Amino acid sequence: MRYWIETLGCPKNHVDSEKLAGLLVAQGYDAAASAETADLVVANTCAFIEAAREESIETVLDLAERRRGDARLVVTGCMAERYGDELAAALPEVDLVAGFGQSLLATPVTLRATPRFDLLNLPRPAVSAPWAYLKIAEGCDRRCGFCAIPTFRGDQRSRSSEDLLEEARGLAAGGVKEIVLIAQDLASWGHDRRRAREGVALEVLDEGGTQPLIELTTSLAEVVERVRLLYLYPSGLTQGLIEAILATGVPYFDLSLQHASRPLLRAMRRWGDAERFLERIAAIRAAEPTASFRSSFILGYPGETEEDQRALLNFLEAAQLDWAGFFTYSAEDGTHAADLENQIPRELALERLREVSALQDEITARKRDDLVGTHQRVLIDAPGVGRSVRECPEIDGVVLVDRNLPVGSMVECEIVASHGTDLEAVVR
Repeated sequence: MRYWIETLGCPKNHVDSEKLAGLLVAQGYDAAASAETADLVVANTCAFIEAAREESIETVLDLAERRRGDARLVVTGCMAERYGDELAAALPEVDLVAGFGQSLLATPVTLRATPRFDLLNLPRPAVSAPWAYLKIAEGCDRRCGFCAIPTFRGDQRSRSSEDLLEEARGLAAGGVKEIVLIAQDLASWGHDRRRAREGVALEVLDEGGTQPLIELTTSLAEVVERVRLLYLYPSGLTQGLIEAILATGVPYFDLSLQHASRPLLRAMRRWGDAERFLERIAAIRAAEPTASFRSSFILGYPGETEEDQRALLNFLEAAQLDWAGFFTYSAEDGTHAADLENQIPRELALERLREVSALQDEITARKRDDLVGTHQRVLIDAPGVGRSVRECPEIDGVVLVDRNLPVGSMVECEIVASHGTDLEAVVR
């Protein structure tokens, strides 16, 4: 019996797919070469915003056409968890809709599967790349105005440091040189509690206590050569965590900012503003001038004004981020913002997105040009493709190198050219 898993959405979904693959192998399945040759075809879906849901549905319908006539088609992931019964009714092409922790091998055709396992703590199979995501928590204690994730992923549930270190050691033994930590709210790992049932996350600094992520980051840095942290909520970026990240030798800061206008961020039910963000970025650069920064931003949130747009443009110009992603607001059922007045027309949101994207594209290209002539230590991910500490796998640009360099090796290179987001390097 052979399986095929098609994964959509964020890195957290990719980790889930790896663990599902490991479970299927343990149940006697082998990986198929394609969806057309599989006995079991699985779509691991995303439901974060409307565009992601549309892509998920298109993928399911495409897989339904491509699969063999006797193959089973299963839909799992965020859409299955959030809209399971609706999907089962609306997609007769699908044999089973299975939410989180539900068996992909259950027999009912239209009924949702029953819970069988804990997806977060499933063992994972060996990975083929020299890097791997390490999912350290599930769910989120925050209730941002635009985000529906807590409604189907639940409150934050942190894995133990012992489990994480054990998994990291297994990955390192399998040849992994870089581990990328992921969670909905990475900086709050180990703080699984909320203030007085108010639906508000307990901030790391509220009580002046410790920040467990610091010790975890330090411990993991002793296991693999590179440790990279993604999805850092800005209020959780403490001085201690900054120092821990810099000490790993991977000065890469992925900050979940979402906007720069203070009034709009408050409307989003989020912390911070441009001034605080810039202060933190400047402090990091003062400690490590080579630090790299990435963030993501929402355009068109209800009530967004032209003044808010100017604030974001001014912030991007001042911050000089290496990388940034932009997406338009999507009204999500069950979120605070879905019922707000002053919803922004989609055309205006797209216009604002194009404006900020054009500015950031110029900044990113300039930052990449500035690296020409520098020396970088490059991890070879695939033949002819590598990354320095400045590039996150599957998200940022890459470093183009000699195809004969062994995959998994660390090579000292000189950057000789810049091609938009990608660089070209030769061995020193």
